[in-house]
Amino acid sequence: MLTTISKDFRWEMGHRLPDHEGACRNIHGHSYRMWVELTGEPDQTGMVLDYFVLKQLVDPLVAELDHAFLCHDTDSLMVNFLKVSDLKAVYVPFATTAEHIAAWFFERLSLLFARMKHLQELRVRIQETERTSAEVGGKL
Repeated sequence: MLTTISKDFRWEMGHRLPDHEGACRNIHGHSYRMWVELTGEPDQTGMVLDYFVLKQLVDPLVAELDHAFLCHDTDSLMVNFLKVSDLKAVYVPFATTAEHIAAWFFERLSLLFARMKHLQELRVRIQETERTSAEVGGKL
């Protein structure tokens, strides 16, 4: 019987949207929350995936972002500042919206979970503020 499990992860991260016409153009940060949902057939132990294994796979990706500045690699103002400041930064080829962050995690996690043939679907939801989130999902 297909079963869905989920686990949430949290981190603190700064970013900005340089092409935004509102306040998000400024440097700011969020307390991010991410839910990773996996759908598949439980194995002989009754688990879709051991939560400990899920945590081991996802935690390194979250640690990469925790207390970092997520920077669109075309944002020359921030790239130049961050390169000389020796501050923790992660450079990505997309605008750092919740939608793109969810898609980025989906792509990275899909590579990890696709090897597990009993898993069929993955959903990633990124909560950026208390009232806003973006979700990406699909087949593995």
